[in-house]
Amino acid sequence: MSGHFEASCLCGGITLSYSGIVGPANYCHCEDCRRANGSAFNIGVRVDLKDLQIEATTEIRRYKYIGGNGREIIRCFCGACGSPVFTLHPAKPEFAWVKAGIINQPEVVKPTHENWIKDKVKWAVIAVPESYDENKPV
Repeated sequence: MSGHFEASCLCGGITLSYSGIVGPANYCHCEDCRRANGSAFNIGVRVDLKDLQIEATTEIRRYKYIGGNGREIIRCFCGACGSPVFTLHPAKPEFAWVKAGIINQPEVVKPTHENWIKDKVKWAVIAVPESYDENKPV
């Protein structure tokens, strides 16, 4: 679905503007995402990196991490307020996954599935049509 959204971290030091195909959003329950976001799950919205405009008056910090599944990811966050902003996957360099909570137009976020439900905390209840013990099969 084509769409447009604006987004920003808590302090406003990092702003995003996106116009393009708004890819699927998903809930991720893996322990890595829970710890990185301080929440029961992460919600990422896939976008084409070439169509994502990033402006920063604060430092964009990056944390390179090898996840429990052995894949490298880069978590990007505001160096001033600490807000998670987006995630990059070097194996899929054409995309970024913008954190749903920073998007100013929440109606563009349409989660289609949840991943890593084997790590899901019992008190997190989500209604989506598809759930996977680990990653969604390609």
